Amino acid sequence: MSGQFDHETYLSPFTWRYGSEEMRRIWSEAHRRRLLRRVWVALARAQAEMGLVTPEQVADLEAHQDDVDIARAEAIEAEIHHDLMAELRTFAEQCPIGGPILHLGATSQDILDNADALRLREALTLVRQRLRDLLLAFADRIEETADLPCMGYTHLQPAEPTTVGYRLAQYAQDLLDDLEAVDRLLAHLRGKGFKGAVGTAASYAQLLNPAEMEQRAMAFLGLEAYRVTTQVCPRRQDWEVMVALAGIAQSLHRFAMDLRLLQSPLAGEWSEPFGRAQVGSSAMPFKRNPIQAENICSLARYVAALPAVAWENAAGSLLERTLDDSANRRVFLAEGFLATDEMLRRALRLVRGLVLDPTAMQRNLSTYGTFAATERLLMELVRAGADRQEMHEVLRAHSMAAWEAIRRGEPNPLADQLATDPRLTARLPAERIRSLLDVSGYVGDAPQRARALARRIRDDLTQRHKDTEKR
Repeated sequence: MSGQFDHETYLSPFTWRYGSEEMRRIWSEAHRRRLLRRVWVALARAQAEMGLVTPEQVADLEAHQDDVDIARAEAIEAEIHHDLMAELRTFAEQCPIGGPILHLGATSQDILDNADALRLREALTLVRQRLRDLLLAFADRIEETADLPCMGYTHLQPAEPTTVGYRLAQYAQDLLDDLEAVDRLLAHLRGKGFKGAVGTAASYAQLLNPAEMEQRAMAFLGLEAYRVTTQVCPRRQDWEVMVALAGIAQSLHRFAMDLRLLQSPLAGEWSEPFGRAQVGSSAMPFKRNPIQAENICSLARYVAALPAVAWENAAGSLLERTLDDSANRRVFLAEGFLATDEMLRRALRLVRGLVLDPTAMQRNLSTYGTFAATERLLMELVRAGADRQEMHEVLRAHSMAAWEAIRRGEPNPLADQLATDPRLTARLPAERIRSLLDVSGYVGDAPQRARALARRIRDDLTQRHKDTEKR
C-alpha cells in the first residue's frame, strides 16, 4: 500500500533526486489511474455512439473521470489481489448510473496498454522538448566558438588542430539524430486498441461491430491501434522506445566524457560552471570535480542497459501472453524516462554554462600543435624543390628531440630548431618556416562546417515545429 512515504523507508532516487517534476507527474500513480479512466470513458463513448449504452451513463462516467481515490482502490486490491479490477470497482462505485456498464466487453490489457501508450506519448513529447532546448543551446555555442582553435586528439594523443565549435558540432549532430528517432516513434506510436482476451475481439463481437467500435474509441484517445495483437500490444514497442532513450544516453555520455577529459588540469580547456559556495571534495578543499558530467555518464550507463530488459519481454512474450513482463515494466519505463530527463536537463545547464579557457587552448596548441604543422611544412619544402624523403627524416629527427624536451617539462623547441636548420632555410626563409608552423589557422573548413551544422539545427527544428503543428 502506498500510504504516506517519508525518508524512514526506501524511496527511489527518481522519487525526489533525479528527473523533473513534469516527468514525475507523467509517471505518477495518480496520473496512471486518470489515464485508465480516460480509456474506460473512451470505450463507453464509442459504445454509446453505437447505441449499446446511454448518453446518461457516459455523462456519469465523465463527471467522475478525475476523481481518483487511490486509498479506496488499494483497500479493494488488498482483498481481490488485482490492481486493475480494484481501480475499476472504485470508479464504478463513484458512478451509480454509468458504473454498471464500465469495462463492457474489455479485458484488462485493453485498458492498460492503451493507457501506457498515452503515457509513453506524453513522456516522449517532454523528452522531445528537452532535446530541442539542448540542440538550440548547442547551436548557440557552436556559432560562438566556430573559429576558436584548439588541439585535436586521436587515440587520446595530440593530433591536429580543430575548433571548439567543430567539436561541439559532433555532439549536436548525434543529438539531432536522436531527435529524429523520437519524432519517428511519436509518429508511429500505437495502442492495443480494443481486442479482448486474446486479441480476437470475440467478446465485443457479441455486442456490436468490434472494428467500428475500436476505431471510434481510439479516435477519442487520439491513438492509432495495432492491426493485430494478442492479449497485449506488441512489446517490441517498449524496446523501440528504450533504444531511442539509450541513443540519447549514448550521445550525452560522449559529450560528458569529453568534458571530463578536457576539465582535467592536464588539458584544462573546458570546465563545468562551479558555484561560489559549491564544495568539490570533503577532504580536498581545492577540488573542482566535474560532478554534473559524471552524473550524466553514470545515468547513461543505466539507461544503456534497459533495452536488454525490454528485448527479453518482447522476445519472451509467449503465445497469446505471459505476465512476466508486468513487474519490470513498472520499473524500467518510468526510470528510463526519468533518467533521460535528468541527463538532458543537466546537459542543458552544462552547454549553457560551459567555461572555456582560451589561454589553456593556446598553451596546448603551442606545446603540441607545432608537430602537426610539420606536415604542411614538408609539403612546402617539396614544392620548393627539396627531396621529400630527406626532408621527412630531418623533420622526424627534430620532432623526436622536441618530444623529449617536452617530456622533461621544457617549452617546445621545435619551431626554433626548424627555423634555424640550414637544410630547411636553404629552401624556405626562416620567417616562412615559422609561419607554416603556426597552427592556429590550420583547421581546414571546420569553422564553416560547424556554422553549417548550427544552421541545419535551427532550420530542422523550425521545420519539425511546423510539421507538428500540422498534425
